[in-house]
Amino acid sequence: MALATKYFRPDFILGEGGFGVVYKGVIDESTYVAIKELNPEGLQGDREWLAEVNYLGQLSHSNLVKLIGYCCEDEHRLLVYEYMASGSLEKHLFRTPGVGCTLTWSKRMKIALDAAKGLAVLHGAERSVIYRDFKTSNILLDADFNAKLSDFGLAKDGPMGDQTHVSTRVMGTYGYAAPEYVMTGHLTARSDVYGFGVVLLELLLGRRALDKSRPSREHNLVEWARPLLNQNKKILRILDPRMDGQYSSRTAMKVANLAYQCLSQNPKGRPLMSGVVELLESVQSKDNDIDESMFHNNNHKGVTLYEDPGRSHSAKGRSKREGEGSCRSVGSEVSVEQHGSNASSPEHHHRQPGGLPNVVSNANSHQP
Repeated sequence: MALATKYFRPDFILGEGGFGVVYKGVIDESTYVAIKELNPEGLQGDREWLAEVNYLGQLSHSNLVKLIGYCCEDEHRLLVYEYMASGSLEKHLFRTPGVGCTLTWSKRMKIALDAAKGLAVLHGAERSVIYRDFKTSNILLDADFNAKLSDFGLAKDGPMGDQTHVSTRVMGTYGYAAPEYVMTGHLTARSDVYGFGVVLLELLLGRRALDKSRPSREHNLVEWARPLLNQNKKILRILDPRMDGQYSSRTAMKVANLAYQCLSQNPKGRPLMSGVVELLESVQSKDNDIDESMFHNNNHKGVTLYEDPGRSHSAKGRSKREGEGSCRSVGSEVSVEQHGSNASSPEHHHRQPGGLPNVVSNANSHQP
């Protein structure tokens, strides 16, 4: 590993998160890898390192980043992954000037579908796995913008037998954590579905989950946007303007309704990830139909902005407005400074109202 990184030279650094520094490495002069070195002074330790080895050592899927190997020598703990040339979704959506405009509607929907497939594989494993830290900085993109989930340090085995949840200390990232998990420490696969809803909302609106630079009522994206997601005219007005003209209104409203369901305050009101995959696959095929229609119609008269040509499909499973119950959104329960998921942001400890310790994990995976 030292040789692959030229003895961990600073100019080989791809990023840094809660786990430690991530380096670009070269093996056999042709194979690029990402090498993550545990920081012994950091917030994560042997437990998170072992979780990554255990989960990625057993799970293999095209939408999960591949663990090539690991190093456990003296006090050193390293993880070696396939190299993801395009870095994180967070970088493309928020941090690189001008790049976000290249994330077209169809690219965003493909990334959402890939990430949903990754979560569905985890939830459908022989012993279900709860990812627990689903966010844009943990979704990595290869050279062709295929998306894969990375950073399994916070993953947990799901409930067994007649158990309904796993009780655990609250860990994750503010803005993405499900409200019932923040308040009770009760973790289920539906907690991941909530996090997916937040990322889907970020993809639709081009805004961060938490953004203190916006007006106060818009600081928390879910609190501000969720009530608008089932109001057709309003949702079309707040979609990311960088995608203008790239989608039909019917398709956009279908995806917005999916986000609305995923963000339900009632965990049982959220869909299973297998259902999310099915819906996004139907959106993908519709997008392909529209692209083909536009290709064959040179003057584009057949396709008007926000109009689905010749289709009258209604969005399946439109959810009824749920009762808010006893859970409030994360933003109303937790006061936290916004660090914007930046890889270089410091980690912070917070204690939840119920006395539950929480680590806000910015454990980014490698980013060029």
